[in-house]
Amino acid sequence: MSKRIAIVEDECAIRENYADVLRNQGYQVQTYANREDATLAFNLRLPHLVILDIGLNDDYDGGFILCQHLRSLSATLPIIFLTARDNDFDTVSGLRIGADDYLTKDISLPHLTARISALFRREDALKKPVNNDHILTCGDLSIDSQRMSISWLKQSIDLTITEFWLVHALAKHPGHVKNRNQLMTDSNIYVDDSTITSHIKRIRKKFALIDNQFDCIETVYGMGYRWVAS
Repeated sequence: MSKRIAIVEDECAIRENYADVLRNQGYQVQTYANREDATLAFNLRLPHLVILDIGLNDDYDGGFILCQHLRSLSATLPIIFLTARDNDFDTVSGLRIGADDYLTKDISLPHLTARISALFRREDALKKPVNNDHILTCGDLSIDSQRMSISWLKQSIDLTITEFWLVHALAKHPGHVKNRNQLMTDSNIYVDDSTITSHIKRIRKKFALIDNQFDCIETVYGMGYRWVAS
């Protein structure tokens, strides 16, 4: 049975454009223009994945409120914020309240569908027995590419899909400098320099929550980034 995706977006043209693309990919899609209608529907039946805008008409933070409600209904439901609000405060807020990924509306549609597929693959992988062939270790870092999970000092780090692949790209070749184009290729993302910088800053902060001495992601000015083994 095909996966059910819900889109909560107040702009009709954008909402229907996303819905048409996803239906052509074989997904079942339900759309909602406001938090109230979406909440009523989700209380009756949860979809397999939700795409949320943050501002919903006059409901400035409606997407944040809805995300929190969804997390109270399910700890594992994949949730993606897709929004025009591209700043660190909103991004960190969205991830902290439980979103799995945070994307901006300048994202290409192929990139969006790739992120959705990646979340579904991660969800399916979590249901499978651990296969040690997919485990990469580098000092205190452990990466499970099957489950798309990362731990540091044996503690799990809650990363988005984008953040996971950026860490994976750096750590699989410790000491090697990766420039922006190499990181984009390895992580299957297409963004500008400032966005890569923002992702790296958020990754460092997440590791620092566990280890305030964390310094394994080194900036090589004018060249890129590298993972320095601990």
